[in-house]
Amino acid sequence: MKVLVMYIDEFGYTPAQKNLESAEEITEGAVFTDSILAFIQVEESDEENDVKSREKKLVNHLKWTARKNNCKKVILHSFAHLSESKASIEFTKQIFDEAEKRLQNAEFETAQTPFGYFLDLSIKAPGYSLARIWTSL
Repeated sequence: MKVLVMYIDEFGYTPAQKNLESAEEITEGAVFTDSILAFIQVEESDEENDVKSREKKLVNHLKWTARKNNCKKVILHSFAHLSESKASIEFTKQIFDEAEKRLQNAEFETAQTPFGYFLDLSIKAPGYSLARIWTSL
């Protein structure tokens, strides 16, 4: 799993193009402030492990990043451009849903960008060391 995390002052998206036939219809965008934005790519090798172990690693990293940025809001964004390897759609979505539940149980405000869409993005992010963190989990 590859993860690029940014602390954002403001992040917004608008659905541009549906690229997954089974995705629910989304027409409205959203805007978030003062949040952790996680660009996540679940890889094929992640499927060799169970969902729970991969989701736990992801959440631990996101919680650590949020603490470093004094933040309690996390946005999960599927971003299949961090690696050539891709996990199945079903496995990826399950990781996202389970990670969101775990974060909510830890009293984080959470959101997911629409799964199965190309999105128009707007990002305003400050330029300090821990505002951008990349990792391979």
